[in-house]
Amino acid sequence: MRLVRFLVPADDTSAAGATPRVGAQRDDGVVDLAAAGVDASMTDLLAIASAAATDAEAAARWKDVVGAVAAAATVDQDVRLVAPVDPPNYLAIGLNYRAHVAEGGRPDPERPVVFNKQISSVIGPGEAIHVPAAAPDLVDYEGELAVVIGRRCRRVPKERAYEVIGGYTVANDVSVRDWQRASPTMTMGKSWDTHGPIGPWIVTPDEVADPQSLRLSTIVDGEVRQDATTAEMIFDIPTLIEHLSTAFTLLPGTVIATGTPEGVGVYREPRAMLQPGQTVQVVVEGVGTLENPVIAEPDADEVEIG
Repeated sequence: MRLVRFLVPADDTSAAGATPRVGAQRDDGVVDLAAAGVDASMTDLLAIASAAATDAEAAARWKDVVGAVAAAATVDQDVRLVAPVDPPNYLAIGLNYRAHVAEGGRPDPERPVVFNKQISSVIGPGEAIHVPAAAPDLVDYEGELAVVIGRRCRRVPKERAYEVIGGYTVANDVSVRDWQRASPTMTMGKSWDTHGPIGPWIVTPDEVADPQSLRLSTIVDGEVRQDATTAEMIFDIPTLIEHLSTAFTLLPGTVIATGTPEGVGVYREPRAMLQPGQTVQVVVEGVGTLENPVIAEPDADEVEIG
């Protein structure tokens, strides 16, 4: 199932307090789950989806959700999709594709390279990526498969990692390269507002047979910049979950971006950084296409307090 959060024209989409509804994307439109009789938040749905393969009660509940979506007679077609989850944490993995490591002239990492993206960077499909006035020259794209955690977990061994995955989504780890390199943790270069696009939906685990065999492409204004498969990861998804959960609790809704392949703009010859007026698409086979326009940062000189 493709789980979404959305706004409809009746909502005031310009208001900061507009509350997204939870739905399921069908081929003919979006089903409002509350209207279909499903009383569950996105976090609830991720928990059920993650447990359905191993827990009979969760499997029965998931079957009911799937049935309600299939039976729904009314769908909304004129909707605005927003980020499919409001994550409590956004974790990301660097240097996880061997060819990407090589294009930067570095050795393969011995263990996963982990950094944080601030959750204030998160935007959804169709929302604009800002080229900051304070750092306009080295804004880069990084197309990635992202995992969404379904259940609170700690110390998860690799062989049980798939029990805690609520679904998969598409991510663009937009990076301001000069700021990234100026900070050993990379966080300052990875967390500018609007630099965490995810979406357009979360595909539940029952729809993804093998997340380690998906083609991943990044396309800028029709030009394919990145093209690889998730089979090329140095550290696979179970290894990442085991590693992260060794140190700290993973909360439901946490997004884990699993790394980007070769072809980022900073290493192309000549460099090919993001510019206002461009459009970036990240395509993950079987998961979806995340598309965002690129614009100059608006109101860059305004102080925002409160």
